[in-house]
Amino acid sequence: MEFTAKLMYVRVSPQKARLVLELIKGRRVEEALDTLLYTKKGIAPQIYKLLRSAVENANYVSAEKGLDVDLDRLIVKRAIANDGPRMKRIRPAPQGRAYRYQRRIAHIELILAERGKDSSVVHAAGGDTHSGAKIKRSAPAAKAAAKKSASGKSGKKSDKKKAAAK
Repeated sequence: MEFTAKLMYVRVSPQKARLVLELIKGRRVEEALDTLLYTKKGIAPQIYKLLRSAVENANYVSAEKGLDVDLDRLIVKRAIANDGPRMKRIRPAPQGRAYRYQRRIAHIELILAERGKDSSVVHAAGGDTHSGAKIKRSAPAAKAAAKKSASGKSGKKSDKKKAAAK
């Protein structure tokens, strides 16, 4: 089960908000709240309130639907800061000209999920899952890679030099 909280039209650039969101992504809720409490960025108090709101949403949904949600096992599954509308502004410039600039606005979204008993995140049906499996190469590509690493030299120039020397 996932629990969401959104903060729309925040007067901060999404880039600055992402700096703080990267600190809490994937952490337990209690640990994320402590991190936000002691972060010195200006957006941190607003994200702190948003995270508390997401926890209260989880508490409300669990009580309303009769679900057994352990608030101590909640983690921050996703933390996203998207662009909002930009405010176009003009600043006076020399010789009667004007410089245009933009004030950026962010939409911030937090998604909490309950950590499973096997210490992995429980994904909702149809949710995005990431497998840590390595990409398998085709047989010819794997042989070519093994051949290059075994010879220590790779490239066509060394082959041409050997042919010219003979």
